[in-house]
Amino acid sequence: MKAYIFPGQGAQFEGMGKDLYAQSPIVRALFEEANDILGFRITDIMFTGSKDELTQTKVTQPAVFLHSVAIALAYPDFQPDMVAGHSLGEFSALVANKTLNFADGLRLVAKRAHAMQKACEVEPSTMAAVLGLDDAVVERVCAEIEEAIVVPANYNCPGQLVISGSMRGIELATEKLKAAGAKRVLPLAVGGAFHSPLMESAREELADAIQNTVFSEPIAPIYQNINAEPSTSTLVIKANLIAQLTGPVKWTQIVQNMVKDGATEFYESGPGKVLQGLVGKIAKDVQASSI
Repeated sequence: MKAYIFPGQGAQFEGMGKDLYAQSPIVRALFEEANDILGFRITDIMFTGSKDELTQTKVTQPAVFLHSVAIALAYPDFQPDMVAGHSLGEFSALVANKTLNFADGLRLVAKRAHAMQKACEVEPSTMAAVLGLDDAVVERVCAEIEEAIVVPANYNCPGQLVISGSMRGIELATEKLKAAGAKRVLPLAVGGAFHSPLMESAREELADAIQNTVFSEPIAPIYQNINAEPSTSTLVIKANLIAQLTGPVKWTQIVQNMVKDGATEFYESGPGKVLQGLVGKIAKDVQASSI
């Protein structure tokens, strides 16, 4: 069975999509539609913009979404048995499996980007990658810190769990995790505490937009970040998508469940190869490649 997976924020690169735009009429039409919907030429920034321009919140998330969805929709053999996306990538996956149409998906991603940026400005916060510890140890350390906010945020693969929280929370957790035997605790270059309670204002703002958007019956189940379980019910998908902003990305569990349910081939649709690498660390006996 074929599983298609879609990357999140951080997969962007300078010049992204330029070759695709030149080669494919389908991609070209989607990119131009995106320019119209967003009200600015995101393609100009994707093709010729600097790294700093590409990392603007209003650009990064729509750019990764656009690149990922365009590849899938232009791929002639795209017939997924199941789909999943890492954080932002969940929106790409929902367009790919026809739960969302392209325009609505892009509008929600743009809304998400702005809502998250506003939440980041309320309180200084950040994230850090914890390497070389069991998930249970990281969970215990975070739970023991009561004087500041810090939570497990991204279960990327065994031995790699990203934590998220206030500056003080990350500082305290870093000390305790190193004492507990972590090989490294690496601060991430992000603007805020994504997938933590500090995103509550963004969750509330995005919830209204999601509830007012038409979701259709998907052509393949989506394994969602918040619970790692397959979903085909539009009501369940909406609820899980809303919960995603303040809850963890259970990527390790998603891949494990996809394999348990019969996935033997994983195809990454979008910029970069990060998810392929994670799949290889989670499930060594399956194939993982790019479209």
